[in-house]
Amino acid sequence: MAESPDRPTTGPREFTWAFLLLRLFLALRALMSGVEKFELGGSYSLENYTTSMTRMATGITGASFLPLWATKAFALPLGYVLLLLGVGLLLGLKTRLMLLLMGLLYIALAFGLMAVQQGDGVAWLGVHLGLVVAALLLVRHERWAVWPDQHD
Repeated sequence: MAESPDRPTTGPREFTWAFLLLRLFLALRALMSGVEKFELGGSYSLENYTTSMTRMATGITGASFLPLWATKAFALPLGYVLLLLGVGLLLGLKTRLMLLLMGLLYIALAFGLMAVQQGDGVAWLGVHLGLVVAALLLVRHERWAVWPDQHD
């Protein structure tokens, strides 16, 4: 039986829009996650950032087997990394690399939450990782980028 000619097909344009939507969502999510690390008590500052990230590292160490030096080494640059990945992804700067780094960051964050048995947080990070994977599968359909990757 032949396929109906009336059946809609998904073309390159739909893939392009699907990728753009994923890219924008992931970029804005990373940006806002990075910005919120600088907030404490309704104000934003570098001092608040250091206080929050040190508290986070100490909390992870206190509830897991991870040593303080490792959790601090991860936590202290985290907000800046999220901001850089968000801006890079938003602008389309080597998008494949940005997505790969974002996926690895989400895996590292999930590992930290696994160590303190925070299943809900791990699940949310799993959803984010799934979105990164979907974006990586669609990245060849990227059309708007400041510094595009080489397409296959």
